[in-house]
Amino acid sequence: MNAKAGAANLITGTRILCSIALLFCQPFSPPFIVLYLIAGITDMIDGPVARKTGTVSELGAKLDTAADFVFVVVCLWKLLPDLTVPLWLWTWIVLIALIKMINMISSYVIQKSFVAIHTIMNKVTGILLFILPLTLPIVELKYSAPLVCTVATFAAIQEGHFIRTERENREDWK
Repeated sequence: MNAKAGAANLITGTRILCSIALLFCQPFSPPFIVLYLIAGITDMIDGPVARKTGTVSELGAKLDTAADFVFVVVCLWKLLPDLTVPLWLWTWIVLIALIKMINMISSYVIQKSFVAIHTIMNKVTGILLFILPLTLPIVELKYSAPLVCTVATFAAIQEGHFIRTERENREDWK
């Protein structure tokens, strides 16, 4: 592996290390916020670095997916015990998850592979989900979650539509 190819994967690896380090931090403490922000920034820049250096690879894509998974699981593990999540919100989250699972199954049936579509709305959802924990000390979840869930619901439905209509322009598929 050359140095260019290693840069994007090193950035992604940093997200994994920051995510693991979050396990040892008190939620919303300064070290937690710093590590959380570093992990989020690495998520935003690893793909562009790989594309700019011409080092996009299947290994990098898999590493990115693994890093995203570790980051999300650690954040849920650390933050959920400190949150009061109303039943209506749990129901909405499960509904979004079901739509996303139907999309995955549909993509496999239609495309013969699991497809994730990086639409603008999926990216907006990701940004809102990233910002959400940072807002919790000042905005109650019952007020911020409806915005995030509305956008996430629209994004999931849009993604399903694109999968089922076999959209012609597939540069945003991964």
